[in-house]
Amino acid sequence: MARQRAQVMQTNGPVADIALLLEGTYPYVRGGVSAWVHQIISGLPEINFAVVFIGGDQKMYGPPQYQFPSNVTHVETHYLLRPPKALKTSARKGNRRAFSEMAELHAHMRQSVQLSGEEMISAFSRLGSVEGVSEEDFLYSEASWDYITQQYRERCTEPSFVDYFWAIRAMHAPLFILADIAAKLPPVRAVHAISTGYAGLLGAMIRLRRNIPFVLTEHGIYTKERKIDLAQATWIHDHSDDVCNTLHDEMGYIRGLWIKFYEQIGRMAYAHASPIVSLYEGNRQRQIADGAVPERTRVITNGIDLQRYQTALEKRPDGIPPILGLIGRVVPIKDIKTFIRTMRMLVNERSDALGWIVGPEDEDPSYVNECKELVASLGLQDHVKFLGFQNVTEILPQLGLMVLTSISEALPLVVLEAFASGVPCLATDVGSCRELIEGSGEEDRALGAAGSVVFIADPEGAAKAALELLNNTARWHAAQQAGLERVKRYYNDKLMFSSYRNLYMQALDAAAPPSLITVPA
Repeated sequence: MARQRAQVMQTNGPVADIALLLEGTYPYVRGGVSAWVHQIISGLPEINFAVVFIGGDQKMYGPPQYQFPSNVTHVETHYLLRPPKALKTSARKGNRRAFSEMAELHAHMRQSVQLSGEEMISAFSRLGSVEGVSEEDFLYSEASWDYITQQYRERCTEPSFVDYFWAIRAMHAPLFILADIAAKLPPVRAVHAISTGYAGLLGAMIRLRRNIPFVLTEHGIYTKERKIDLAQATWIHDHSDDVCNTLHDEMGYIRGLWIKFYEQIGRMAYAHASPIVSLYEGNRQRQIADGAVPERTRVITNGIDLQRYQTALEKRPDGIPPILGLIGRVVPIKDIKTFIRTMRMLVNERSDALGWIVGPEDEDPSYVNECKELVASLGLQDHVKFLGFQNVTEILPQLGLMVLTSISEALPLVVLEAFASGVPCLATDVGSCRELIEGSGEEDRALGAAGSVVFIADPEGAAKAALELLNNTARWHAAQQAGLERVKRYYNDKLMFSSYRNLYMQALDAAAPPSLITVPA
């Protein structure tokens, strides 16, 4: 099915206080953002939540990986890559006025001009309806064909019309699904998107249709991560692929078009969300640079349940295990290959060194195979193991170092979990990793370094930093103590729960009274 709805609790009023809008995460994917969502729901039992999941292709997701707490009162599952509807094709003129309005909207978006609320309401409240651009009109009408061919002649510089045509279809098809979700979502008092992208755009649509508060939290910066994905995407082929395919080279027209699309829908989310939350100051500044109003932005750091990791801390051996653990999804953005190459250099110096790759392997099977082939080609079969998804509280006591070789991160929970378990960290200089390891303010930095920070894609530097920690007992223990103290002072989940409780209470106070909330026609 393209869409599944499961209402857990029937009610005449709102089905929930807060609707969480989740793209590609909870409850179908474990770890990372999903773990954080489950943590927030469980930590705020006095608030009722609706879970609205948006995925790509249904085949990419299995059964739910989390059991819903009792305060999840409504659940919906939607997939944006759905089989084509069985529409009866016939000659259609199409709503030319609506396509003219679309042209004006696109012109504003290309100029990065802030759209007025009235323009946004006009564009999105009627999307998918007969008054606006319906899905049938978009797919089959003369007006749609004329609009697409005109845009191609005026703006497209290199790809064939066939490539351009299907790219435009692929970009717009999910918008009709989002409009349908926004129209049919049962009453809720506020919405909270946990990213920009499609979830953030859905939040903006719901805000415009229902005039209810819309809160936005970004763990990573969605548009930045999509740029990385699109630069490497093999499903896009354009002229520039013959000569380049990196973020530092000029991209082809179709690849650039997709990037602009995500930038534009990100700006729409920023325009209608308040507050806009990031995990650390660097990302807050990035949000502002990407169009967020500074006065609406704020930082709420992640936090963890320190008590949960006390047992892991107590299980630690007296010595320093020569085991490096990378805990995360086996996907390109985690740069598992650099970790493997780091292990090759490390094993050259310490033959007892082991590397454990701990995380799900089902997201990008081809990349997983490449990583395993790299292990074999470097002769590391006895030193590098793929352990799949594991209980981190059982893995952490066995590690001598936590390692992140990612090319993009926000505020990785796994670093906090390692600190609380007494494990120093080695991480690339991405996201908040440097301030997690070295401290973010004068008082924080005075605690000392809880590990080492290295360059991206630098296995030689990572191996050298790992050896300096593993071979120096005094330095390793100093890093361990710095991490323990830092996580206790600044990253306790009680602080995070308090911040989100206040944020939700402000949103609910600003919402209409439950008795006045209705679903718009």
